[in-house]
Amino acid sequence: MASHIKNMTEGRPASLIFSFALPLMVGNIFQQLYTVVDTMVVGKALGVHALAALGAADWLHWMMLGIIQGLTQGFGILMAQEFGADRLKNLRKSVGNAIVLSFLSALVLLGAGQLLARPILYFLQTPPEILSNALLYLRIMYIGIPIVMAYNLLASVLRALGDGKTPLHAMIVAAITNIALDMLFVLVFQWGIAGAAAATLIAQLISSLFCLYHIREIEFLQFTASDFSLKEGRLLLRLLLLGSPMAFQNAIIAIGGMIVQFIVNGFGVIFIAGFTATNKLYGVLEIAATSYGYSMVTYAGQNLGAGRTDRIRKGVRAAVWIALGTSLVIALFMIFAGKIILSCFISGTPTQASQTLQIAYDYLRIMSVCLPILYILHITRSAIQGMGNTFLPLVSGIAEFVMRAISAVLLPIWLDENGIFYAEIMAWTGATVILIISYFAVIRKAESMHSL
Repeated sequence: MASHIKNMTEGRPASLIFSFALPLMVGNIFQQLYTVVDTMVVGKALGVHALAALGAADWLHWMMLGIIQGLTQGFGILMAQEFGADRLKNLRKSVGNAIVLSFLSALVLLGAGQLLARPILYFLQTPPEILSNALLYLRIMYIGIPIVMAYNLLASVLRALGDGKTPLHAMIVAAITNIALDMLFVLVFQWGIAGAAAATLIAQLISSLFCLYHIREIEFLQFTASDFSLKEGRLLLRLLLLGSPMAFQNAIIAIGGMIVQFIVNGFGVIFIAGFTATNKLYGVLEIAATSYGYSMVTYAGQNLGAGRTDRIRKGVRAAVWIALGTSLVIALFMIFAGKIILSCFISGTPTQASQTLQIAYDYLRIMSVCLPILYILHITRSAIQGMGNTFLPLVSGIAEFVMRAISAVLLPIWLDENGIFYAEIMAWTGATVILIISYFAVIRKAESMHSL
């Protein structure tokens, strides 16, 4: 296990960032694989209405997931800084306190999710014919919030230590489990959309246990009861100041997505299904971006902890070029192969299938062309977060929300219903402009502080 831990304060930035991101990328591919398989099984076996129900639940589900990922990734920033500075006692306390905070947060989110799921679906004007399935899917997924929190926290701990391989192995095991259970629950047991949700949660539980087993093998993470005590107010405050803005940022982005979904719901079930098919590929489009982002958080955090701000600049430059090249390859692949991939999600009458596929591909093509913007967003935002500033990324999240909401309301009026496809691009662009300006301000401040 120790061989998987990586000190990112020494060596060539480009190779460190890419080699750290690569296993995360493969892990994300497996994670997206079981999301895509969920969608394929539901869309093909249960039809357009079930696929639309998944879409209606998407942003509500993503909001909870985003809050969880924001909290745990924020906690991981402090862990990376303590590890980079070789303060192992502080590292153990950071991990212990993060575990307790994550557990308490999971209980709050579980209760809030169950309480608010139905009213929000009604508020979003979810079509009656898909409402019950969308609600059922959310109810089951929200029951599993503690499981999702556990996986994301444990993976965040491992990534903070430079270990991208163990989360990869966990995701491979989870993907295989999820695909097998999808087939069993939906196709054999005929459990419908509930079976797809249950398969996902069981797979997440297995990946959590896998990560926990390997963390227990790390010698310098042998905890005592005092590591879990919440008595150190300064430590708690640092964790919350890092995690809360990132969670809030993701929640705001999700609310913007719900506004988009509200408008999409008014365009009918066929449009919802097409929109959903492409949204399920959204994760595939940003697989590498997310992986580079995790890599940059760890890289910037460890180097800041070690006082190596010069390496942060070099790393960001290298990461931007790597990310741009990757985004162009993915964009070209999706433009040429997108229709073939999307057709795997869609069933129904020939007319329904044809209309749904055209809507999905139009949306996919627009997102693919603008993909480099999203990749620069991830690199700059993650570098800023890794340097311990989670406020400016929050500001970018607010800008993303505003741009997405305004574009979703106005563009369909000017460009008909297809105008909604550009709301996502406008959101990326608004956030990226703020993040680029913010990055240069934060790195200059970090350099001046370490030069004193």
